[in-house]
Amino acid sequence: MVKLIHTLADHGDDVNCCAFSFSLLATCSLDKTIRLYSLRDFTELPHSPLKFHTYAVHCCCFSPSGLILASCSTDGTTVLWNTENGQMLAVMEQPSGSPVRVCQFSPDSTCLASGAADGTVVLWNAQSYKLHRCGSVKDGSLAACAFSPNGSFFVTGSSCGDLTVWDDKMRCLHNEKAHDLGITCCDFSSQPVSDGEQGLQFFRLASCGQDCQVKIWIVSSTHILGFELKYKSTLSGHCAPVLACAFSHDGQMLVSGSVDKSVIVYDTNTENILHTLTQHTRYVTTCAFAPNTLLLATGSMDKTVNIWQFDLETLHQARSTEHQLKQFTEDWSEEDVSTWLCAQDLKDLVGIFKMNNIDGKELLNLTKESLADDLKIESLGLRSKVLRKIEDLRTKVKSLSSGIPDEFICPITRELMKDPVIASDGYSYEKEAMENWISKKKRTSPMTNLVLPSAVLTPNRTLKMAINRWLETHQK
Repeated sequence: MVKLIHTLADHGDDVNCCAFSFSLLATCSLDKTIRLYSLRDFTELPHSPLKFHTYAVHCCCFSPSGLILASCSTDGTTVLWNTENGQMLAVMEQPSGSPVRVCQFSPDSTCLASGAADGTVVLWNAQSYKLHRCGSVKDGSLAACAFSPNGSFFVTGSSCGDLTVWDDKMRCLHNEKAHDLGITCCDFSSQPVSDGEQGLQFFRLASCGQDCQVKIWIVSSTHILGFELKYKSTLSGHCAPVLACAFSHDGQMLVSGSVDKSVIVYDTNTENILHTLTQHTRYVTTCAFAPNTLLLATGSMDKTVNIWQFDLETLHQARSTEHQLKQFTEDWSEEDVSTWLCAQDLKDLVGIFKMNNIDGKELLNLTKESLADDLKIESLGLRSKVLRKIEDLRTKVKSLSSGIPDEFICPITRELMKDPVIASDGYSYEKEAMENWISKKKRTSPMTNLVLPSAVLTPNRTLKMAINRWLETHQK
C-alpha cells in the first residue's frame, strides 16, 4: 500500500522541515543548511547545499511556481533562493530580530509570511522583498502558518495553543484556543469542502500540537456572514506530541508525524487510519506530500528524510467495503483471472487457466501440487512465480477483509505481528519467524533476497505500540 523507496541521510543534524515543488524536494536542518534534490532520482543538485544561515534552519517552502525557495532561521532572517542555480535573491530580516520559526508563500506568490519566536508575524512583498505588513499575537511564539487555498486569509499557530486568523491587511479575523499545550503545525486542504451561495466557501484545516492531538476544523468566509472557524473532530493514533501535519494535494489524505517516532496517514473522508509508518528511530519533525505524484517525505531528528510511494489502486481497494472486496477476488470470472494473469506478466498461462476453467475462487485455492499435476505447468520457476503472485493476492484479501493495516503484517507469516523486530535490511518482522528464517535461510532478507549485513534483530517498540493501539480500537 505504501513503500519506502529512498532514504536521504546527508544532513549532519536534526531535519526540521521538508517541502516539495513539482520537480524538487527541499530539506533543512539544525546543521544550518538547506538541501535540494531532484524528484527524478533523488540525487542532490550540483548547487546544493545552500549555505547562508548562521544558526539552525527551521522551515523551508517553495513558491507555487517552484522557482523560488524560502528558508528561515534562528538567526532572525528569511532568505529567498533561486532554485535553478542556488543563488540568493534576498535576505529579509525580522524587524524584531527574533528567531524565525516558520515561513509560507501565499497561493498567488505575491506575499510571504514569516512568524517568529517573539510572536511577530510579517507579510513580505515577494516581488520587491520589502516588508508589507506586520502584526503580532498576544502570547507565545509562532510555530505554524498556512494560507487558505484562495489566499484571502492565513492562519498562524502559537506555542500557547492559539489559532489566529489574519486577512491580507494583517487584521485579526479570529482567535481561538485550539490546543492545550501549544500548536506545532497547521495546514489547509487545497480542495474546498463545498461551495455555497453568496460566495460562501468551506475549507478543511488541520492542526496538531503538544497535547498529542490532530484536530480538524471547518473554515468558512463570506463578505456577508464574515469569518467562522468550527471544530469538527479529533483524530486518534498518536501517544506523544504531534509535531507535523500535512494534507495530500487532492485532499484525500492527511499525514502526521510525532514524538512517538511514528507517521500516521489518515483518510480525510472517513478519518480512518490508512497507514502507520515506523521507520524513523527518533522524533518525526516534518512531513509533506508531493503536489503531482503519490510521494510522501518524512523527516526526523534521526537526521534522515524518508521518501514513501503510495499505490493508488491499493488505496482504493483499502477503502472498499467488504462486499466489494469479495467481488474483487472470489467473484472473479475466468475473464477476470485472464486479465489478472496478463497484469502479472503471466499471459502465456491464460490458455491453460481457461482450459481448466479457473475463476477467482479456484485461483485462490491453487497449490504447488495442483499447478504441477492438474494444470501441467512443468517449469519450476514459473510455478513458483505463480504461487508468489497468488500468495500476494491472498495476503491483500486477508488484510483488507480484516481491516489490518499492511504495515502490521509480518512479510514471512502474513499474520498480524505480536513481537515485531527490525532486521538489518530495514524491514520489520515477527521475531520468532525472523529468527527461524535466519537460522534456515543463511541470513538472506525475506524482502530483497540479499545477504543481511547483520543477524541482529532490534525490537520495534514503536510499531508494537501502534499495533496495540489498533487492536484496542478495532477489537472491542
